[in-house]
Amino acid sequence: MNLLHSITDTHTKGKHLSFENRVEIQTLRKEGYSMRAIARKLNCSPSTIKYEIDRGTVTLYNGNVKRYHAKAGQEAYNRHRLNSGRKPHYLLKKHFIDYVQEHFFNSGWSLDACVGRSLATGLFTRNQIVCTRTLYRYVDSGLLQIQNTDLPEKLTRNTKTKRIRANKKKLGRSIEDRPKYIDQRKEFGHWECDLVLGHKTKDDEVLLTLYERMTRKFMIVPIPDKTAGSVMTAFNNLKAQYQEHWNEVFKTVTTDNGSEFADLSQLEDISNTLVYYAHPYTSCDKGGVECHNRLIRRFIPKGEYVKNYSLDDIFSIELWINDLPRKVLSYHTPDELFERRLDSIYRI
Repeated sequence: MNLLHSITDTHTKGKHLSFENRVEIQTLRKEGYSMRAIARKLNCSPSTIKYEIDRGTVTLYNGNVKRYHAKAGQEAYNRHRLNSGRKPHYLLKKHFIDYVQEHFFNSGWSLDACVGRSLATGLFTRNQIVCTRTLYRYVDSGLLQIQNTDLPEKLTRNTKTKRIRANKKKLGRSIEDRPKYIDQRKEFGHWECDLVLGHKTKDDEVLLTLYERMTRKFMIVPIPDKTAGSVMTAFNNLKAQYQEHWNEVFKTVTTDNGSEFADLSQLEDISNTLVYYAHPYTSCDKGGVECHNRLIRRFIPKGEYVKNYSLDDIFSIELWINDLPRKVLSYHTPDELFERRLDSIYRI
C-alpha cells in the first residue's frame, strides 16, 4: 500500500479539513469515488467536498485535463485563512487615532465628540474612522495613550432615582406650573440656574451658573458671596447687557429653593421673564446645569477657594465647555448654536 492509501486520520464533522483529509480526497477521486461517497467516508457534507474540489482543482497538459490536488487545495485554504476574521483598524487608521488623542488631551473632547466632530466637519469620511465603541475598546485594551482613569464620566456616572420630597419652603412658582413644551427643548430662551461653591466659607466667592436648555449654552458669573442680593445684582447686570432683547433671550429661569434665589422672582416684576422653582431636594429638575457644574469641578475641585482663580481662568473654563462638540447637537458646539439664535433675534 502506498502513502496515499495509508491515511488513517478521521475527519470530525463541523471542523475544517486537514491536509490528510485532502490527500484522502485526492486518492478517492483518483479511484473514481463520487462526491457523495467521499463525503460518507470523511463524515462531512457533500457540499464541503464539492467546494474543496473546486478550490483545489488544477489544469494539466495545456489545460486539457483538470484534476484535484491536495497540495493546491491546502494552499487555497491557507490563503483564505489569511483573509478571514475581523481585521484590527488601529494601524490602518492611525491618522484618525492621532486626531482623537490630540483633541482628547489638548482640547478636552470626549471620544464620542472626536468621532462625531470629525464627520460633521468633513475632516474624515466614515471609512477613515472607527466608531465610538471601538475607541472605548481600544482604551480597555491599552492600545491608546488614553486610560480609563482619564475618562471622568466612565468611572463615575450613575443614575439616581428621582424623589420628590416635601417639607421644604417654596419660594415662588413651582416647576409643575412650567409649560410642558419647555421639556422638549425646541424653543430658545429657557434657562436653568444654580450656584457652585468653593471653600464654603463667607470670605470666598461663588459661581453663578446659567444653562440654556435648547443650545446648551453655559454661563459662569463670579459673584462675591452666596446671598440673594449678589444673585440679583448678577441678573441685573445680565439684563443690562441684553437690554431690549432680554425678554427674548431669557423667557424662563428654573432654579432650586435655596435662600440665595429667594429674590429671583423679582425678575417677573421688571421683565416678562418667568421664574420657576424645582421640587425640594430634586436636582434632576434642572439636570442640565447640574451636569455642567460637574465639568467645572474638573478645574476647580470641591474645597478650593474660588477667589484664587482669576476672571481669565473662569472665562477659559466657560469657553472650553461651550466649545465642546455635543452628540445631542449633531456635533455642533453650544457657542455656535447660541450665536445663531442671537443673530436671528438681533436682526428682528
